[in-house]
This record gives sequence, structure tokens and C-alpha cells, in this order.
Amino acid sequence: MTQPPPPPPNQPPQQGGFGPPQDQPPQQPPQTPPGTPPGYGYPQAPPPQQPVYGYPQAPQQPQTPQPPQGPPQAPPGYGYPGQQPNPYAQQQPQQPYGQQPNPYGQQPGYGYPGQPTMPLHPQPGQPGGGGRKFGAPAVIITAAVVAIALIVGGGIWYSSSSGKKDDDKKDTASSSGTTGGTNDKGGTTSGGKEKVPADTASKVLFEVPMPKVSDTMVTSGSWLTDKVYAKSGSAEVVGYNRDTGAKQWTIKLPGPVCQATKHTTTDGRTAILYEPAMPTKDKPSHGCSQIAAIDLNTGTKLWTKTANSGDQPISFENVTVSANTVAVGSTDGGAAFDISTGKVLWSPKATDCYDAGYGGGTKLVAVRRCGTYDSPTLHIQTIDPVSGKVISDYKMAQGIEYASIVSTDPLVVAADVGDSAGDGSGISDFFSIDNKTGALRSHILAPGKQYAARCDGITRVEYCTELAVGNDRLYVPTEEHDGSGDSYSQTNEIVAFDLGTGKQTGQRADAGDGYTITPLRMDGSNLIAYKSPPYDKGGQIVSIDGTSFKETKLLENPSTESVRGAETTFLPDYAEILYGDGHLYMSAVYADKPSSSSTDDKDLAIAFGTGS
Repeated sequence: MTQPPPPPPNQPPQQGGFGPPQDQPPQQPPQTPPGTPPGYGYPQAPPPQQPVYGYPQAPQQPQTPQPPQGPPQAPPGYGYPGQQPNPYAQQQPQQPYGQQPNPYGQQPGYGYPGQPTMPLHPQPGQPGGGGRKFGAPAVIITAAVVAIALIVGGGIWYSSSSGKKDDDKKDTASSSGTTGGTNDKGGTTSGGKEKVPADTASKVLFEVPMPKVSDTMVTSGSWLTDKVYAKSGSAEVVGYNRDTGAKQWTIKLPGPVCQATKHTTTDGRTAILYEPAMPTKDKPSHGCSQIAAIDLNTGTKLWTKTANSGDQPISFENVTVSANTVAVGSTDGGAAFDISTGKVLWSPKATDCYDAGYGGGTKLVAVRRCGTYDSPTLHIQTIDPVSGKVISDYKMAQGIEYASIVSTDPLVVAADVGDSAGDGSGISDFFSIDNKTGALRSHILAPGKQYAARCDGITRVEYCTELAVGNDRLYVPTEEHDGSGDSYSQTNEIVAFDLGTGKQTGQRADAGDGYTITPLRMDGSNLIAYKSPPYDKGGQIVSIDGTSFKETKLLENPSTESVRGAETTFLPDYAEILYGDGHLYMSAVYADKPSSSSTDDKDLAIAFGTGS
């Protein structure tokens, strides 16, 4: 893997809010860079020369009496506190594929500076700290704790018929040369909706130039609907024609988008968080306080909301969509809004617990944090998106400080147990949980030295990339290792775990020498994956049959130097990669400050497409 991206802006401390009582200092885990999406997830971009942002570091937890039983410990990455033993490490043997040690273990990590411990009261009786307060009239306002300002704003609509194209890059890939798969043509993949084109060779459809910014700016968020490809830019969200890149609409914002969800409603609506003003030298961040719903098909901002604690706006840390509900979470608690009207639906009851964040999609799942800061208890709660009622509750083992929602249906949670991953991935273990009962179905060990998926559960609960869930299986890539080609050849595989048993199924999809394969998303029972190319070829999109694991190539990009150079700036670790209907869209989650040598010609996004 490549170097981690720059950390995001430190948010100013908030007082009061939805979660802790006013006489207790609010819990402030470190702020992290915004971003999600989709496959889709929000990988982080490579940094500029100097970091602009920093993460605070959570305090070390005391060592448990049990000695470490898991894989050898490496220096902490991702800014987690000192490593603790993984109590699960003996439970299940692993099947490595000869992965080399991950370079993240040698890096200083994301550099979280120290943060004070802030106590919470002991958790009252029932799981999750006493449940939620329901009903619109008093949902967000908790007596003497928080005042809410609800601001409805109209969107600004623009259109343009021009889109940037670079005819010099409109080379076409050869239709031969797939590695590690088959080359079926002209049909529909069994088990999925994606068609196999008669000619899988792609060409560059359009490029979106990198916006000119005075400093590194977050550009998280990209979506693909039947009508447009939409992408956040410099304090805006733009809808582009899927084939030509012509601007269909532009939603202007007063500040940059700092968080976005990959999920949309069936009619193309989604949600973002953004800053109320542009960053300046004196104030590099204004806080991620603005919640907005947008219609991706029409280019309309449906509404904007904010929530105040006293006279200060609350800075939210994650946003998601489930059914027609927009849910936002932070250390000050969470809230839910109707995506069409902005009406407040519910918010968790303010107790000594708070909803750190939510995972969306088919179901809505909360990560509820209880207990003291340095000894928290996490509850994974499936909740009704309309009423906020808790449907099921799973209590994670003591000592697990952060958790990420990989999938809500089936429910899969990732955690770095005892900070044992050692590679900055945020994952050492997966937990398969029954949505209806809250019972643990299975537990999967995934040592960081063997597997390459990534999550950031510190504040971005839904931020997981390079993995997929479907067919009641978890699909993860192995780390790169030596291939069978020349001495520089690297490769990897995708393997499957049964979510009912926690064991590997024996299915394996090989990337092929020089390629690295990454899961993007499910297509029915099939898995869509991206193959990062070797030095002399273009990348590929393949469909992997959910039963046979047979690979079918759907798209292959040009191998010319200029096109490959543009493509490989969007590595799966640090880019948003979307594929649908023979179109591949790759985009950055940061806009870099221009320099004379490196960023002037970079793209914010690039689109590829096959001829049929």
C-alpha cells in the first residue's frame, strides 16, 4: 500500500450537545477526514508536502493481564493508542498467502496528538444507555443541554453545456491481455445486471480538472445515478453527463464538503456535511456543521440544517442515508431527518452514552458508545430509521474502543481489537451479527499483515473500503506478495469468508502477475472488482461469479503512458471508484494546492467507457 493521506482539520471543541449532560465535558475523539463513499467508500488522498491537519490521539488503555496471542505487534498506525493484546487471536487459524509485512507498520501513522480523558457516568440499566427519545416535538432539544437551530435553505441551480475532454488521451485499450480471468464477450454476467460488452477495450470519456485551491481541500463524495455522475469539488457538487462530462447542474456551497455518504434513495437523493465558510489561514476549519440533502437527478439542494450547542454550532463527524432518513452522528450525539422535508424524526436520548455514528443502506445501524473515555463499551444497535426504536443490540467486548459498520444487511462490523492490526488499516477482526436478535453469528480474524481492507471507525463509522459483503459472505483482498513473474512482480487475491461460520469458503480470485485486485461492490450475486495495473497495462474491471468465482472481464483501460499515468493517480486506497453500465469513474477525495511540478495537470476525476 502507499503512504497514508494527510489528516483532516482539527475541529474546535464543542460544548454540550445531544449526548453527554452539560455538566460533563463532551467526549471528543479525534477528528478525521471526511469522506465515504461507495466500493464506493471514501479512501483518502495522498498528502501535500506538509500535513495541514492533525488527529488527536486517544489515551492508552491499560494492558490486560492476558499476554498477546495474535500476530506480532507492529508500531501503531492510524493514530491508535498503544497496542493491546487481541483476546480473539487464538480462536481461529488463518490461511495466509505469503504476504509481505505491510509498510504501514514502519510509518509514524496519522499522528494523533494526546487527548485528555473525559469521564462519563456508568451506564444505566438497559443496553445502550436507556434507549432513545422518540417523536418530533422534542427529539433534538434535551432540557438545558442543547438548543437547535433548524435552517432551511434553498439550493442554487446552474447548468453548463461544456465538459472538459482531453482528446490526446482518448486512446483505446487492446481487447486482449486479461490476466487471471476469462474474456467472455457480448452477454450478461450470470447472477448480475452488468453486461459484458462485445469489446471490453475502453477509452477516456472525459476528465474533470483539479480545482485551483490555496491549500489542501476535502472533495469527498461521488455518486452514479441513471442520469448523472456527480462529484464534489471546491465548495460545490457538480452533476456531469455520464458519457461526455458536460455539466448538467452545479450546487454551490459556502464551504467545502467534508463528509458524504455513499448511500442514496431509490429516487437519487443523498446527504452531505459541509463547512459554513471557506477555510482561511487564520481559521483552517469552520467545523462540519451544515447538514444538507441533495437531489442528484435534478441538482437541487433540498434543505440545510444545523444544530447548536449554546451559541456554537455542533460539528458532525459522519452522515448516512437509510430508507428516507438522513442520520448524523458525533461525539455530541446524533439526530435523524426526513430526507424529503428535513423534518426532525428523532434523536437519541441524552445520557451517559451517545451515538458515535451510523451505518446506512438497507438498514440503519448505530455505534453507541457508553462508559468512560478510556474504558468504553460499544453497542451495535439496529434501529428503525423512521422512529429510532432499537430493534436489536449487540454489546462488544470491553476494551474495543472503536468499531466500523462494514455492512448493515447482513450486519458486519470491523474493529482493531487491542490495536493488533499494526498496519494502519483499522481492522484486525470482523463480527457477523444477527440484525433481528443482536446475537453474534461468527467472529473472523483478519490480521493486518494478511488482509488489505481498511476502515476508520474513530469518527467515520461508515468509512470502510476495499471489501464487499454479499451472498452471506465477506470478500476481502489479501496483501500484495511476490508473483510468479519477474523479481518485481507483485500480486494478490480476493478470498471469501462465510458469515455464518466465520470460516473461509475456499473461494479465491487471483489478480494475476503485476495486478492487484480490490473488491468494489456486489452486482446481484456477483462481485465487481477493480484490478490495478502493472507498469505496461491499463486497469481492469472484472465480475466474479459468486458461486464458481470465475472472473469475467468487463472493461480494460488503455495502456498508453499518458492514460495509465492518469489512472494510477487514483489508487484504491485513496480514491473513489464507481463502475456501472460499462462506465468507470475514478476521483480524488482531496484537491491539492498547485505546485509547479506535481499537481498542475492532475485530474479531480476521470471517466472511462467501453464502446458497447
